[in-house]
Amino acid sequence: LQFVESGGDSVQPGESLRLSCSPSGFTVDSTAVAWFRQAPGKEREAVICISGYGEYTTYVDPLKGRFAISRDNAKNTVYLQMNNLEPEDTAVYYCGARAYVCLPSWHEYDYWGQGTQVTVSS
Repeated sequence: LQFVESGGDSVQPGESLRLSCSPSGFTVDSTAVAWFRQAPGKEREAVICISGYGEYTTYVDPLKGRFAISRDNAKNTVYLQMNNLEPEDTAVYYCGARAYVCLPSWHEYDYWGQGTQVTVSS
């Protein structure tokens, strides 16, 4: 059981990207799915999460208004829309899943994808 992430790319500051996260072996409709990111030399941090109940939690305040999470149950996919990207957003982005409730610690998540690289540079 794991995710497949896609959509990472190298972009310039101010551009947008949409990352996708599709699980293998389970459905996202009743699962808490969070996007995390890990920059070189830093710990994996929670970015944003959608709970099994459809509630949203953004864990990094400066990202509010720039990043948004959504879920398409028909496609069994969770998306991360990232707008107005900044160099500080450069990281490997991962999605993780756990039962129902969002939590900020990556240790609490049971299933992971391989990650997708996002690089923001001029």
